[in-house]
Amino acid sequence: MRSPKLNMSGGAAPAKANAAASATRSRRAIVVATLLTCALVALMLASLCTGSVPTTPADVAELLLGGGAETARRVLWEIRLPRVLTATLLGGALSLSGFLLQTFFANPIADPFVLGVSSGARLAVALAMIVVLGGNHVMSSWLSVAVALAGSLATMGIVLAIARFVRSQSTLIVAGVMVGSACSAATNFLVAFADDTSIVNLHNWSQGSFSGASWPALAPIVLIVITLSLVVFALSKPLGAYQLGEGYAQSVGVNVRALRLVIVLVSSVLSGCVAAFAGPISFVGIAAPHLARMAVGSSKPLLVIPACFLMGAVFCCGCDLVARTLFAPVELSVSAVTAVVGAPIVIALMLRRRMP
Repeated sequence: MRSPKLNMSGGAAPAKANAAASATRSRRAIVVATLLTCALVALMLASLCTGSVPTTPADVAELLLGGGAETARRVLWEIRLPRVLTATLLGGALSLSGFLLQTFFANPIADPFVLGVSSGARLAVALAMIVVLGGNHVMSSWLSVAVALAGSLATMGIVLAIARFVRSQSTLIVAGVMVGSACSAATNFLVAFADDTSIVNLHNWSQGSFSGASWPALAPIVLIVITLSLVVFALSKPLGAYQLGEGYAQSVGVNVRALRLVIVLVSSVLSGCVAAFAGPISFVGIAAPHLARMAVGSSKPLLVIPACFLMGAVFCCGCDLVARTLFAPVELSVSAVTAVVGAPIVIALMLRRRMP
């Protein structure tokens, strides 16, 4: 009697299909990262060329190499270049912070600004600026970061405490908005009664601006943002497991408690760094991660995180260029521009999620 042949290819076909789909997503992520990098370079070059002292790309190359007129060289090196680099790095930091908070709370509209974390850091820095600078002392960049971190962690602690007593994500978001509003009101009160002669740029900073960028301030920004961005990328696999649920993450060996602690700390440091050097920047942390996911076509952290950082950098660099040039010589707060650009994106994303 002839024995029937076993079909050994039944399980191979789905595996091959999954492998092909994964390879396609990886190629798409590389293409997206390349396009975002090109867009970022173009925006950075446009920012370096645009201003009260107009220059061409050829002039910028000459000035960067040490040539050209003294005035133009000082404008480029001391004002425009630090500002462009600051906007790029802090934009990426905000986007990653928003991505981490959205993953942590499993909420698509969670970000440092909405949950009040940025406002808490802003209040702490405002208090420190009034106490330290009001006493005719110098406030270092590292002190600003430390104070902002303390404020962001304190606010995050309040939000997490509220999260233990509410089950509705919408209620948690409303609570975060209320906490942020209270911190913003306290900050505005402090700014209104501050001595403007001793606290330079306090008002501009409290509205959200990259105008205070400088080389001394850029050093801690580079160290903090680059280091923590690498940490976030290294957490890609645990974050991917956590997205599928705490039970699944534990089943594959992820220490969920430690991961949650790292998410809170890293997101708080990133948002605190932004608040320390640029004040509150709205909607970047919500819009940029969603745009990155849409561009990549996947929610896999390994693919999304690089695009997320680049999207945030492009978003902030472009909005800062608009804020500087749209009504020149009057300069808008960058937070106003990010709100105008980001709010419609967030509304469209919310409506899209509700559509059948």
